[in-house]
Amino acid sequence: MSAERMSSVDRAWLLMDRPANPMTIVGLIVLEQPIELEPLRALIGQRLLAFPRFRQTPVAGVLEGSWVETAAFSLDDHVRSIALPSPGNQRQLELLGGELASTPFPPGRPLWSFHLIGEYRGGSAIIVRIHHCYADGVALLKVLLALADAQGAGASPLQLSSSLQAAVPHTGQRLWSALLDTFRQGADLLEAGLHYTLHPGEAAGLAGEALGIGAQWLRLAALAGEPSTRLKRPLSGSRRLAWARALSLEEVHTIGRFLGCTVNDVLISILAGALGRYLDTAGESVAGLTIRAAVPVNLKPAALEQPAADQLSLGNRFGLVFVELPIGVRHPLERLYTVQAGTKALKGSAQALATFDLLWLVGALPPNVEEYALSLFSAKVSLVASNLPGPAEALALAGRRISEVLFWVPQSGSVGAGVSMLTYCGRVQYGVMADRELIPDPARLVALLAEEFERLALLVLLGSVALEPQCASLP
Repeated sequence: MSAERMSSVDRAWLLMDRPANPMTIVGLIVLEQPIELEPLRALIGQRLLAFPRFRQTPVAGVLEGSWVETAAFSLDDHVRSIALPSPGNQRQLELLGGELASTPFPPGRPLWSFHLIGEYRGGSAIIVRIHHCYADGVALLKVLLALADAQGAGASPLQLSSSLQAAVPHTGQRLWSALLDTFRQGADLLEAGLHYTLHPGEAAGLAGEALGIGAQWLRLAALAGEPSTRLKRPLSGSRRLAWARALSLEEVHTIGRFLGCTVNDVLISILAGALGRYLDTAGESVAGLTIRAAVPVNLKPAALEQPAADQLSLGNRFGLVFVELPIGVRHPLERLYTVQAGTKALKGSAQALATFDLLWLVGALPPNVEEYALSLFSAKVSLVASNLPGPAEALALAGRRISEVLFWVPQSGSVGAGVSMLTYCGRVQYGVMADRELIPDPARLVALLAEEFERLALLVLLGSVALEPQCASLP
């Protein structure tokens, strides 16, 4: 069987897999009209398998990983039909999604699957699972949308990564590629040394980049551990998921413009408020408490993000920033401006690049090194929060209009809660996926997300932009 070398970063994500915390991205596509299993298989065989990667199985070696061509590949193993128990509503679909998200992939096969629910709300639903080592969320969203019929889809302005990415230099891969290749080929060390002796300006620039990234590593390592909340409990391995009713993206934009904040500031502030109220109702004291979320930041050049199969780059090319969530601040406006101050500070940092380069490094070293790094950084955050820009116009799959597209972000190490935000057709939806020991009723959390949006919208409607001290104790 032919094999292809796996990038160090993709190997790092493969090694993060744990029985109680599989590194699986979960997606949901809801169709307004029903679709049969065989037409769906034909569509996936034609369009998804146009990417050769999806016929390959990832294998993690001692120091290097490989993509191995799968013997006796069968599409029937990856595209299956499954029925919802009665009454076949959203709650039943959420339970099924949580069960699938908790189930590891069979060994020796490509790590992805499509489960068709043939009857759902007069149409059909498709639950998609793809292991994170295949690609990051940006690439996978575009892969999934490549299955759909293009109808003028465009990128939404909702993307935290774009606002933070502007200040991030694209130097990490070049830096660590040079270092890792040096480890593998000792002769390169002499060649590089001679080159930088003759070109001291380049050496100084590279050294400056390395020092800046190193400083970020030290800052990340020095971050205090997270507060002891139910989000830091041991994991059971059983996941539950839910999604909220869609919000109008235009309304979110309007609130942001009125208050002088970005769309992302608004969405993160809503998340912080809902988490604070959820933990409070669970009997935890959150007054004045701040927790951190690991937020992915896209580092792919725009030229690599085209949806065509011959142009789209798979693999993982993103870093992480640690965003502070002031869950103990009750007043929506005070919380929003606290979030805004934190995201502004992150825009000037190279934190995303530093975390990407750290993944690149540990992915090229023995697994026990990654275990140590994963434990270290898992202690610094309580959840993962991710958003993706979906298409601005409606799409169709095999002629059936797509009414909803959602995804749920995986977690790693001891982190067992994730919140996703995705825009589609002028709407933005939150999705929550968490271990049942951390958030046993994610439907309650997504309801609180809608309530927090309404509270903020009401304040804007009333023109109440002043922070009054007596408001800080609002429930």
